[in-house]
Amino acid sequence: MPKYGFLGLGIMGTGMAANLVRAGFEVTVWNRSPEKTAPLVALGARVAATPKEVVEGSEITFAILSDPSAAEAVFFGPNGVLTGLSDGKGYVDMSTVDAGTSRRIAAAVAAKGGRFVEAPVSGTKKPAEDGTLVILAAGDRSLFDEAQPAFGKMGKKTMYLGETGGGAHMKLIINMIMGGMLTLLCEGIVLGEKTGLKPVDLLEALDAGALANPMFKGKGGMILAENYATSFPLKHMQKDLRLAVQLGDEAGQPLYGVAAANETFKRARGQGLGEEDLCAVYKTIKG
Repeated sequence: MPKYGFLGLGIMGTGMAANLVRAGFEVTVWNRSPEKTAPLVALGARVAATPKEVVEGSEITFAILSDPSAAEAVFFGPNGVLTGLSDGKGYVDMSTVDAGTSRRIAAAVAAKGGRFVEAPVSGTKKPAEDGTLVILAAGDRSLFDEAQPAFGKMGKKTMYLGETGGGAHMKLIINMIMGGMLTLLCEGIVLGEKTGLKPVDLLEALDAGALANPMFKGKGGMILAENYATSFPLKHMQKDLRLAVQLGDEAGQPLYGVAAANETFKRARGQGLGEEDLCAVYKTIKG
């Protein structure tokens, strides 16, 4: 039975690590806020004091951190991942970051004789808990293959997207589409209300036609219930939209719709909605 490490026990990481522990794997966890390790310990996980200690005691270490700066801090920082790596060890970063961040980490892993895979995930809190995420992996193929038992417990589908950077690009493109769609849904609900339509009727019409999709149904229902309990923090969607705009700049591709959605989410963050679910952008659009 492989020994796994897991770094980052936030909204996503807690459910993902729990699925590994429940599957019977030996899992060592670490989180910047130690109290968040308690539910995993109750399930049977071990706790380490530093990322270095996790890596040293694990064959493959998984991480899911909030943004590029957090991913680099945990990797390059004092007693970080890099200090615990040695020949053959695997590091799988499941954070949503830009390709440049992934490539810097990949190069540092290789310099220590380790192997690296980036594997950002498509999905939010409930899919993380249910083990039904979509895993978008790229990097070292041998590590990708060896990580399949763990991937199979965390996700319903795992894709291999070639060299490091492919996974990061795919995740940013998926999230930029999601952010744009949610912005338009909220604008549609507000416009409908101002022209005398009931939001519940709009959602029913959308769900009956070609535009039906789980996000409209789920987030639309949350908006109608005024339920903004966080499964995907609004601040993280804004970060992903920002990184997507940056990717468009690098590729020389104009992204008019995404740039507009990013500005809407930036305004929502400025209004103090960053910790709420991303569908709280509705409150900004409604005004």
